[in-house]
Amino acid sequence: MTSIRGRLFMILMITTGIVWMSAIAWIYLSTRAEVERVLDARLIEAARMVSSLITSQEIDPKRAAQIPAIEPTMHASYDRQLSCQIWALDGTLVGRSDAAPATPLSDAQDGFSETLIGGETWRVYAVVNTDLGMRVLVGDNMRVRDRLVADVIRGLALPALLILPILAGLIWLSVRKGLGPLNNMAHALETRPASDLSALPDVDTPSEIKPVIRSLNGLFGRVQAARERERDFTAFAAHELRTPIAGLKTQAQVALGSEDPSIRANALRQIMVSVDRTSRLMRQLTDLTNAERGEVDTDGRRVNLGRLASQLAEDIRQHYPDAAPIEVCARLKDICLEIDASLFMLATRNLMENAVVHSPGGDVVHCGLSVDDDHIAVTIDDRGPGIPEDELPKVCERFYRGRNKTAMGSGLGLAIADLAAKRLGGHVSLTNRAEGGLRAELRFNKILLPQPPCREPRNVDGKTESFSDGSQSRKDRLAHEK
Repeated sequence: MTSIRGRLFMILMITTGIVWMSAIAWIYLSTRAEVERVLDARLIEAARMVSSLITSQEIDPKRAAQIPAIEPTMHASYDRQLSCQIWALDGTLVGRSDAAPATPLSDAQDGFSETLIGGETWRVYAVVNTDLGMRVLVGDNMRVRDRLVADVIRGLALPALLILPILAGLIWLSVRKGLGPLNNMAHALETRPASDLSALPDVDTPSEIKPVIRSLNGLFGRVQAARERERDFTAFAAHELRTPIAGLKTQAQVALGSEDPSIRANALRQIMVSVDRTSRLMRQLTDLTNAERGEVDTDGRRVNLGRLASQLAEDIRQHYPDAAPIEVCARLKDICLEIDASLFMLATRNLMENAVVHSPGGDVVHCGLSVDDDHIAVTIDDRGPGIPEDELPKVCERFYRGRNKTAMGSGLGLAIADLAAKRLGGHVSLTNRAEGGLRAELRFNKILLPQPPCREPRNVDGKTESFSDGSQSRKDRLAHEK
């Protein structure tokens, strides 16, 4: 059942039915016990009364059995429910009442007993008068007792059956009234425009619904923030695409309108630059979208950081043949992490591209490894102009381009790297190097580092062992790190 109203109604009806049946069962048991106690007391009273009359010789024993002990008048079906027998101790029947059978009601000499006579059970109380040599038996049919209890239960059950439909209607109305605030909230959401992401009011709202309203308001806030980011993203992307497209058109017009081969060649080169920039921007926009919407997938597999870094370095060399080459530390291939390979490559590629684009053509970009007590980091060192200190907190924002921007830059590379790193559970750290250039670190928590065969770098003499390329000796590497 998917209806809350129906579920609550059924739960309340079943609960009410169980309580009602339990009450009837309790009343049945208690009534039966009370009826048996009262009727047993009446049997004792009647037997002792007959025995007393015989003892005082106020009545003939033959007639004593004919006198009813109690003359019930409440209901005709209960008339003459007591039977009395008087037996001599030698087994001779002295007298009996009209309803009493000819056979002894009980063989017991004294006290209570139950006897099966004619297929029916009798409850009998016996009193022995040794002075007169007689035994008085007074009993009643258990069928009468059962009828008494059944009449009591019937008197309770019949009103219950009549009241039950009324009770069901009241429960239904109560459930409907109780769910009124939920219906009001549903109506408010149904009539709300799709563009309205304002918070739902929670004043005078039942405490059970407040968590739902708080969750919805949180969702509205996140959707509103996402829509604003998408709106800003679209505006920035349109602005960034406008420049290379306008440049393409201008250079195409120059190439078409000029007959000078050198001017046409230069215009075509500029067209290629604009095409490359546009292509890179579109790829970064796609990467950013994938990083935002994609799900992290490790599947328990270990990723060799060195192999992926070497693959990325080769891909970048093919795309930027005239740019600074990338040297990957050989010891980086000893490190494996249980992370999403595609997100790692996305973050590392953008950091490498950023370093290559800003490095002088004759220099080398080093991709190395750094380990401290809590983190393991893939480092990328270049000898470019670096980033002004006041811009370091801003460069990971989308479309932010600092003072040291290049023609190929779009302001997305570091933002993509930072987003991918965060989805991996790490972060990007940027610092200016003392010897010039920038160090970009893709830092991860050490708990992601599995056991061998992937080896963890060591700390030597209290210093972090760091590798920037595969050609340096151990001594040179440690000196470089100092």
